[in-house]
Amino acid sequence: MELKEKLLSSFIAFENEYSSENFFISELRNEAIKNFETTGFPSKKDENWKYTSLKKVLNKEFSIFPKNEHVVEYNKVQPYFIGDIDSYKIVFIDGKYASHLSQTTHEGIDVCLMSAALSEPKYQLIIENYFNKIATQSGLNALNTAFCKEGAYIHIKKNRVSEKPIQIVHLCTGEDPALLLQPRNLIVVDENAHVRIIERHQSMTKNPTLTNSVTEIFASKRCNIDYYKIQNDKSEASLVDNTFIAQDSNSDVCVHTFCFGGKLTRNNLNFFQNGQYIQSTLKGITIIGEKQHVDHSTLVHHLQPNCESHQDYKGIFSDNSVGVFNGKVIVEKEAQKTNAFQANNNLLVNDKATINTKPQLEIFADDVKCSHGCTIGQLDKNAMFYLKTRGIPEKEAKALLMYAFANNVLESVKIPQLNKRINEIIADKLGVKIGFDL
Repeated sequence: MELKEKLLSSFIAFENEYSSENFFISELRNEAIKNFETTGFPSKKDENWKYTSLKKVLNKEFSIFPKNEHVVEYNKVQPYFIGDIDSYKIVFIDGKYASHLSQTTHEGIDVCLMSAALSEPKYQLIIENYFNKIATQSGLNALNTAFCKEGAYIHIKKNRVSEKPIQIVHLCTGEDPALLLQPRNLIVVDENAHVRIIERHQSMTKNPTLTNSVTEIFASKRCNIDYYKIQNDKSEASLVDNTFIAQDSNSDVCVHTFCFGGKLTRNNLNFFQNGQYIQSTLKGITIIGEKQHVDHSTLVHHLQPNCESHQDYKGIFSDNSVGVFNGKVIVEKEAQKTNAFQANNNLLVNDKATINTKPQLEIFADDVKCSHGCTIGQLDKNAMFYLKTRGIPEKEAKALLMYAFANNVLESVKIPQLNKRINEIIADKLGVKIGFDL
């Protein structure tokens, strides 16, 4: 049975189990599964998926639901946390909440489970006002909505600051031969509030896994959000990460995406600027090799005047890896005085690696400052020669140059412990034992 048919037949049992929880959600699920039945999975015929095919990912016999609840000890998952910081944690194992690994709160802020928000009456107003309001109904997003059950629910209330970062960690044990996970996150940040969030999807097995994640983020007036995505997975793990962000006036949202591994990774990152004096920042570092594939598809939609957006993505590709950057900035007629910057710079370590890059601007206003560009190149031979004449071995010289190439993205990371962890991962990916201390 093809995966699409299997999903459609599995939905009936799923909806029967959860239909009594919330009529609003039940209606959304039924609409979503009809949408998925019509649209199905994306293919290379879709312009936005021109350089990324899901065929090799979808040909596995995926389990739609885990057969059993698997308990994992802390020492086995500790390496996947940013462990040397005090933080709230929401941890899921094979799609199910792991209370023994988590630390949630309701003291001034809500850091808890999506399942609670979908079923408990006290969250009803927030769910009806925000859930599924900005996630576009493409096939994969509709599929996630149809099977939405678990994930992170975060509500930072007016004038509150989350004193501790929040870690959202999704783990896959591999106890099921091939598992399809569909986490759903809803994050609402009220006026003058501030939060820092770290998200990670991690497979602990060599078995194939596929994660189809959807996150909706609502940034109210004068709020500040720092969001960090760490993607450093096993060779048979695939991730489609769909993130939608709606911003109100004077809000500042920054998203860093660090891609270091996985069979196929697709990041759909969408910003909608719904007010004035908004700041949107999108930054990313990709370092991959072997036959790995990473695709960044970004959208910043400027709808109101006097706003800024800044995109800066760096990629380092070796072996037979493939990188894709498809970045779009839309400036509507009303969005005068917009300042939008977009850059995608790439290094090809050898002649077998591939990068497809397509920065785009669609401008309908006449009083704007907008720029975009991309570069594809190799390491500077003169710089290599200079370092080698100073006694630095070739391997370490290459690593230093590649690190310097990506460093400006790291400079804006505001959590020191996270910065240190990313530096360690970069050193490991570059195959050297150099302490990149900042």
